[in-house]
Amino acid sequence: MEVDLKNSKSILVTGGAGFIGNNLIRFLFKNTRAKIFNLDKLGYSSSLEAIDKYLNDLKIESQNRYEFLNCNLVNDKDVDHAIKYSKPDIIFNLAAESHVDRSIDSPLNFIESNIIGTFNLLNKTLSYWKELKSYKKDSFRLIHISTDEVFGSLSNDDPRFNERTPYDPSSPYSASKASSDHLVNAWFHTYGLPVITTNCTNNYGPWQFPEKLIPLTILNALSNNSISVYGSGMNIRDWIYVEDHVDALCQIIQKASPGEKYCVGGNSERTNIEVVKHICSILDEIKPCDSPYSELIIFVKDRPGHDNRYAIDSSKIEKEIGWSPNYNFEDTLKKTVQWYIKNQKWCNKILKKSGYDKKRIGI
Repeated sequence: MEVDLKNSKSILVTGGAGFIGNNLIRFLFKNTRAKIFNLDKLGYSSSLEAIDKYLNDLKIESQNRYEFLNCNLVNDKDVDHAIKYSKPDIIFNLAAESHVDRSIDSPLNFIESNIIGTFNLLNKTLSYWKELKSYKKDSFRLIHISTDEVFGSLSNDDPRFNERTPYDPSSPYSASKASSDHLVNAWFHTYGLPVITTNCTNNYGPWQFPEKLIPLTILNALSNNSISVYGSGMNIRDWIYVEDHVDALCQIIQKASPGEKYCVGGNSERTNIEVVKHICSILDEIKPCDSPYSELIIFVKDRPGHDNRYAIDSSKIEKEIGWSPNYNFEDTLKKTVQWYIKNQKWCNKILKKSGYDKKRIGI
């Protein structure tokens, strides 16, 4: 049966203080009547500022539709309490450690968060789901949001990743996400838990934690720091504007059958150096300085296990769900650059809190 997202009474978003999560929560406020529970451990990259700012502009009755639950999925008792307390009709699972460089330096954090955390969520959700009345059981869904990095690396001539692509993760991060995907699939086949998995490509847009390629490039350029690029910069990524991704998730949750899997892409492949140079040209146009920003670009030693290319074939979601990207890369990249220029104070604050060095490389 199809899920009525607009009339759901309770929606639980794990990782809602993250970049994609806070965009999803704001979308759900605009497009549903549900009470939205934001479950997040408030890690180094978390920020509630985007949601708080949005809520401050709403009426009091709308603010009552939101509740923050400070919870780490690694703690199974807290997870159990959060699910029983929120009584969700739908769960969006976005909670994850997600930065490759950090996974190389500290893999245990990724094993705990992405594998043990997902296991606890699945286990406690299964217990909750079993106790639901039949009509609520039928309409309940858990959508697990994953990454295209679980598929490994493509050569420049390979066809794009699709739902049948074998898993071949290259980093501790992608290996931990691949493990979580397999757990979700097992809980569907073994226990019948109504889950859906999505694998999305690189997101970008306002409010992204500034360790990722696009915001990091912008901030280093504005600070007149070197813009470090791994290797030759010829690694290819498929980019999707975060609002397109959120729209895809909400269409999938309403139309997809339990056990299904969808690859979500932006149909916008670019080499890393192309993206960096494009950002520099936008800055040259809207915030010119004495010399072109591209002169700040330097090439550094490649990182271990650096995948050559990610690219998503979105034909299944286009055919079965009727979704395709709405946003143009060039227009939204310029919009994103403008946002970071105006919000450098937020960027510096969250970077300071995390202990992150802006001079590091994003991707």
